Amino acid sequence: MKAAEEFDYDWLVIGSGFGGSVSALRLAQKGYKVAVLECGRRFEDEDFAKTAWNLRRYIWMPRLGLKGVFRMTIFKDVFIGSGSGVGGGSLGYANTLYRGAAKFFIDTQWAGLEPDWERALAPHYDEAERMLGVVKYEGEGPADELLKGFADHVGVGDTFTTTNVGVFFGEPGKTVPDPYFGGEGPARTGCVRCGACIIGCRYGAKNTLVKNYLWFAERAGVEIQPERTVTDVRPIGAPDGSDGYAVSSVRSGAWARPKPSTLRARGVVLAAGALGTNRLLARCKLDGSLPRVSDRLGHLVRTNSESIVFATAPDDTRDFTKSVALTSSVYTDADTHIEVCTYGRGADAMSFLSTLLVDKGGRRTRPLRFLLALARRPLTALRMLWPVNWARRTMILVVMQTLDNAIRLKVKRRLPGGDVVLTTEQDPDNPLPAEGIPVAGQAARWVAEQIGGTARAMLTESILAIPTTAHILGGAAIGASADTGVVDAQHCVYGYENLLVCDGAAIPANVGVNPSLTITALAERAMTFVPAKKGDPAASVGAAPVT
Repeated sequence: MKAAEEFDYDWLVIGSGFGGSVSALRLAQKGYKVAVLECGRRFEDEDFAKTAWNLRRYIWMPRLGLKGVFRMTIFKDVFIGSGSGVGGGSLGYANTLYRGAAKFFIDTQWAGLEPDWERALAPHYDEAERMLGVVKYEGEGPADELLKGFADHVGVGDTFTTTNVGVFFGEPGKTVPDPYFGGEGPARTGCVRCGACIIGCRYGAKNTLVKNYLWFAERAGVEIQPERTVTDVRPIGAPDGSDGYAVSSVRSGAWARPKPSTLRARGVVLAAGALGTNRLLARCKLDGSLPRVSDRLGHLVRTNSESIVFATAPDDTRDFTKSVALTSSVYTDADTHIEVCTYGRGADAMSFLSTLLVDKGGRRTRPLRFLLALARRPLTALRMLWPVNWARRTMILVVMQTLDNAIRLKVKRRLPGGDVVLTTEQDPDNPLPAEGIPVAGQAARWVAEQIGGTARAMLTESILAIPTTAHILGGAAIGASADTGVVDAQHCVYGYENLLVCDGAAIPANVGVNPSLTITALAERAMTFVPAKKGDPAASVGAAPVT
């Protein structure tokens, strides 16, 4: 390794979501000098958008001056919602923290790399739950009662449960000293059940990564550099990275004065989210910066086999928003998990992403079927354009599966600045369901009938048969070798030293539930394989609790 003075940091972490925040804290606890490069901006609680109409604070399109927490990306095979900002997806996710479904742990992509993945991850799930303050949601609102009714209707009522969430349920609206870490963490305010978790919690009740992992990481000396988009990761000296890496970045969204910077570190953790990590690795492989990256890069991209549908009441006498974002769930079969969700009262702008539910026909026939549906119900379709009180009147159903299906991310073309544009193609052996998930439409129609309302789906699903996911995974998946995966069971990139992938990109299979807790647990496990810094007697080891 090079002399210490030749490096700016021991480790650079790219991204500050569930994988990046864990990596930053645990590496700092082991005595390393760490910095985090995050493409999004930093948010205080009061900085989050009050409503989704405030595009500048809610939507992430930095070249248009929009620097919010929600990023939308559309491909020909999937429409993706993902997070941005210091704290990554935790800023705008639904607080939902389930352990992976049983089938996830025995997927053939990684089953032989541990005798028992579920058992191996159990202590790391425990630590992740402790750090993220997981509790079971108490109480049942009108949406929960309807989901339970649907579960009874299809004969699976015994699977109904309220959700495991990362929210502080103290006295509503009352701020108290840190209740989680013996007073060492930030003050917290009791949840007021406004339902606006996905827009961003303005009350300090949501257990975002800023309130736990990143809070302690910064106090351990980690430097977070927001609004920095990484453009290149290149080995210094030895081609396998054993001499360290040079990491180049620019100011996010800059048309002029990009303020390029290059930092040098002994090791790098890629944790830019599944899309960000895949795009960066693809660019580096194409440019020759990281030519040894496996040709399996971009394969086994998972959508969590997901579909998002809605049931909207005809008037605002119903209010589905008086809760947290996601409150209960059921299993309609061994592979299919349905959750009820709300955006909160301020999310009426999101109504324009949905339309009349059409879930029959594949990619070729869906547009015609949609036009026929509009012709049969023109007044209903017209009323859908009126957004007022949409969020209050709407029950969202999020459907996820553990089925073995996937797409592939490929480089479509190069941009003038050197970046790459990605495209998708279906996995030839295990494509996404051609006509979506039938039980999703069944559930939306049943609920709509109970409330005298209308079943809706995402625009891309109803018109183009393109599914939607908020949980894109894979592409740099764990595998037994470079012939089957991009990283090994310890999350090290094949062909390189001290180069890790610790985010959703490494997930090898559909988790079947919200994957945030699983990403956190896998990152906790990955960090146990990094030794403490030599010569630092104060460094802690493993997944030690915060002190």
